[in-house]
Amino acid sequence: MAIVLVTGATAGFGRAIAQRLVSEGHRVIGTGRRKARLDALRETLGEAFLPLELDMTDRTGIRSLPDTLPPEWREVAVLINNAGLALGVGKAQEADIDDWETMIDTNVSGMVEMTRAFLPGMVQRNAGYVLTIGSIAGSYPYVGGNVYGATKAFVAQFMRNLRTDLLGTAVRVTNIEPGMCGGSEFSAVRLRDEEKGRDVYKGTDPLTPEDIAATISWLVALPPHMNVNAIEMMPVCQAAGGLAVDRRRD
Repeated sequence: MAIVLVTGATAGFGRAIAQRLVSEGHRVIGTGRRKARLDALRETLGEAFLPLELDMTDRTGIRSLPDTLPPEWREVAVLINNAGLALGVGKAQEADIDDWETMIDTNVSGMVEMTRAFLPGMVQRNAGYVLTIGSIAGSYPYVGGNVYGATKAFVAQFMRNLRTDLLGTAVRVTNIEPGMCGGSEFSAVRLRDEEKGRDVYKGTDPLTPEDIAATISWLVALPPHMNVNAIEMMPVCQAAGGLAVDRRRD
């Protein structure tokens, strides 16, 4: 079984992924800013889970990570870039520029730093897997999506180029692009309001963090010669179709 590193393991997708993969026999390093939550997960999952307090905007910490892990945890075979966030739903002309910078620092800069930190080891061993949680927002625009959608479009193109650079190696790359997904802190963080965050999913049957974890479990178990470039997934209550038109009458 593999050593897996999951960023953003304190809640939502990351926690569900860590729980699923440990249950299947993998050893999982879980990173996040909230140490107490990571420690609680360690209590639940046992010695197969290594909690690691880390902020995705800490470039120095990320760059030093491969050499500062305990020796028996250093050969990370699967990197799951899960940490990310959306902030605000305002139109671009109304948005908070600090929210934009935070999304770019986490969703883009943190993700590429983490990938670059562990990629050379995978290439040297000629084995490994990089999975990143993108979003359908990287393909389909919506009002208020602006910079969040742009960060996920970056993720999609980065992952395509990454696989191209890795041609000739056995290192695999997959971008996972979920649509509406409940059961996480995503909307509460975005709206800065837990009740409004819950309201986003009223009357829907959205994807869940467990659905994402099951998808990753399937991907990790695939034969090593098979690369799934990207997976776009939505609940059946959601569709990408429909173009908005502003009709003005003279």
